[in-house]
Amino acid sequence: MPVPDKTPDSPDSPDSPDSPASLRKVVTASALGTTVEYYDFTLYATTAALVFDDVFFPDASPLIGTLAAFATYFVGYAARPLGGIFFGHFGDRLGRKNVLIITMLMMGLGTFAIGLLPSYDSIGIASPLLLVLIRLIQGLGMGGEYGGGVLMTLEYSPAHRQGFFTSLVHIGTPAGVLIPVGLVSVLDATLSTGTYDSWAWRLPFLASILLVGVGIWMRLNITESPEFVKMRADREVQSLPVRQVFTRQPGTVFFSVLAKIAESGLFNIYYVVAITYVTTELDLPKGPVLLAVLVACAVECCTLPYFGALSDRIGRRKVYIAGAVFQALLAVPFFLLIETGHFWAYTLGMTLGLGVGHAAMYGAQGALFSNLYPVNVRYTGLSVTQQIGATLGGGLSPLIGTGLLSAAGGHWSWLIVYCVGVAVVSALAATRLGRGEAPSTGAPHTLAETVVPERTSAP
Repeated sequence: MPVPDKTPDSPDSPDSPDSPASLRKVVTASALGTTVEYYDFTLYATTAALVFDDVFFPDASPLIGTLAAFATYFVGYAARPLGGIFFGHFGDRLGRKNVLIITMLMMGLGTFAIGLLPSYDSIGIASPLLLVLIRLIQGLGMGGEYGGGVLMTLEYSPAHRQGFFTSLVHIGTPAGVLIPVGLVSVLDATLSTGTYDSWAWRLPFLASILLVGVGIWMRLNITESPEFVKMRADREVQSLPVRQVFTRQPGTVFFSVLAKIAESGLFNIYYVVAITYVTTELDLPKGPVLLAVLVACAVECCTLPYFGALSDRIGRRKVYIAGAVFQALLAVPFFLLIETGHFWAYTLGMTLGLGVGHAAMYGAQGALFSNLYPVNVRYTGLSVTQQIGATLGGGLSPLIGTGLLSAAGGHWSWLIVYCVGVAVVSALAATRLGRGEAPSTGAPHTLAETVVPERTSAP
């Protein structure tokens, strides 16, 4: 049953969609959801790179074990487009708020369950199989989380500041990296390697339940998106939003997927693949490597709002494309810096990659991609295209990156080709996303095939 909305008595009420207090609550709740989302996936990626090969794939060689761990990481990504279709459907028909409560529960409880999962030595093949099942559930939830969180904020925001406010939601991504990496760093520094690898790695997974509890409480206390409420009152709810997206806007779907690949893929190259490279090929200790990631993510928390605000002033496509071009130019210097093995050089490379290149793309992304679709299919359109792009980019990049490193004998030469290639493809694709520069002013039905009366008792 849908969770009842809190209905304000007047526009002056603190809970009114028109009030600054209401906007702050929505931004905070959405950002916290993004934090939980990336806490879950970042913690998994970090632990997969450091210990999962021994815990769940002990009979494999170190490289094959790492590849197997990253393969389960990809499973979570592969489920995301399905989650985008499923939760996008209900988000466009029944409302953003109710869906966001469910997706947060799926992601957070999945992370908690991984912390309780017995090792391969305890229950055999059932252990990695259960891990895959949990990752599937998490991926489905994540597929519906991003679109809903961004849309709630976008649909509450003034049109001329949508880039800025949606970029605040995206701060949850580096924050969602900071928290688990910080926890892992502390555990790694204070405990022996054997202790961390045997059981202490589970503690950050179990701690995720605290974030989930706060996030659910906040989402229960926000009101539904005002644009969705108006669309539902105007009886413009679509019977099958995904059909409208793919039949009416196939070009938008295609180019937005391509534009997304570099943002998601290069983020995981900087984070997942680079950590694996410097700890396995360069034999750098885990502590300084994780500290460099913390510094880079802290910088990105500060630069994201700047790029979001800049996108409101000069155009979202310009900022997004500039970020992609910067990352293409950074590819060689990035690996030259981390190859030195010096802490500050590695930190500089990570900071340029995450705090400048990725932040420029990510800061402009929320408003740019959301405005590609009318309100009554927006949740579906944004979720599906973003999650397909994230799967092709972020989901495959750890596998591709690790495979290219292996094929080149541990050198990054082929990895450079991949980084430059995806950045150029995304930059070119983004030039075709002109509609995302400003909010859609047309009525939802102008891009829809059929309009049906609202129903709340059935999907």
